[in-house]
Amino acid sequence: MYTRILLPTDGSELAAKGVDHGLALANALGIPASVVSVTVPLSGFAYLGILESTAVDTLNDTVSKELEVLEKHIREKATVAGVSIEFINETSLSPADALLEIAERSGCDLIVMSSHGRRGIKRMMLGSQTAEVLANSTIPVLVVK
Repeated sequence: MYTRILLPTDGSELAAKGVDHGLALANALGIPASVVSVTVPLSGFAYLGILESTAVDTLNDTVSKELEVLEKHIREKATVAGVSIEFINETSLSPADALLEIAERSGCDLIVMSSHGRRGIKRMMLGSQTAEVLANSTIPVLVVK
């Protein structure tokens, strides 16, 4: 049925639900998974050079260290679940677009991701990467709440 699952994560507790569900599904199906974290680049003042380069370097170092910890944690979960994974980190202004591009490039035929389930004004104000993926995906998307 499926040959590879895409599991987006931002390192949050909510995203972990989607990753855990996706790893369990990948294990049950005996297939690998691509775990993806998309980093949104600094914009505005940083691009204008108003932030000192040391501040940008410090932020980049912090993000790199957090990604290392996240990758290690998810690799441990995948090992326990018996699932082979690749961990991908990309930088993009649009996480949803990046996820869809990575899914295609990696040969994923299912995306498993979490959602806050926000509605109305909260969704409008906070946005929803899950909603964007759902609206634009050409492959099935399983949403975990």
